[in-house]
Amino acid sequence: MNDQLPDRDGPDPAFLARVRAQTPARLLTGRAGGSYRTSTWLELRADHAAARDAVRDAIDLDRDLGRAFLDRWDVFEVATLAGSKDEYLLRPDLGRSLAAEAREALAARRMKGVDAQLVLGDGLSAAALVAQAPKLVPALADELAANGLGVGLPFFVRNCRVGVMNDVGDVLAPAVVILLIGERPGLATAESLSVYLAYRPKPGDDDSRRNLISNIHARGVPIDQAAARVVHLARRMIADQTSGVAIKETWTPALAASKCLGEDHQRAPGQGP
Repeated sequence: MNDQLPDRDGPDPAFLARVRAQTPARLLTGRAGGSYRTSTWLELRADHAAARDAVRDAIDLDRDLGRAFLDRWDVFEVATLAGSKDEYLLRPDLGRSLAAEAREALAARRMKGVDAQLVLGDGLSAAALVAQAPKLVPALADELAANGLGVGLPFFVRNCRVGVMNDVGDVLAPAVVILLIGERPGLATAESLSVYLAYRPKPGDDDSRRNLISNIHARGVPIDQAAARVVHLARRMIADQTSGVAIKETWTPALAASKCLGEDHQRAPGQGP
């Protein structure tokens, strides 16, 4: 195997270990002649397979999120107009709209007009939602409550695209919609989650009205930091009554420690359980 061929120009092993501890990026992988090492090639193939699986896999709520999580947060499933995974991948527009039955279920089972409505979407990586949502949802709920914001209990949207936030806003009229959705997987990890936020989203809104915190995973943005950043943005959106390009993220670790945004952004607690 070509792993046995020496790479005389390779970095010092101790230096390489320090680099690898800082980033999952494929840096300083070395070579065997003019090619990848066998181990590097096999890792690439395995990560590519994981990325393809993440896009095609479907979530089984009981199996993947667990009955304890579902019961604690009263999670139920609704669907978009995309009736299958193939249709979802080929027709992105269908994943941006809730089915009529989904709209009826939301109206019947979720409170209208809360401060922050949590939404779970499979997106392009079911693995990301499965890995991150059970930890991020309670962290977000605690952070929102600590900041005096009412929380709308989450629900799961199958075959979900980011644009579904507009329909959620149309049906439930929250101040802010917070969507947890699986990112398009890369070759570093298939478990990277994104959180999109929008102030009073409505039909016709585009990406310029949304904000994003991405790369939430074990070697990316940690759960506690993600929750603090999301709630910081949500409070600014409510205070300024806008979102998207009009809001620039100003969160710092010092803000997370103080849990205070200043006099300008103080407000009374909202509705919600």
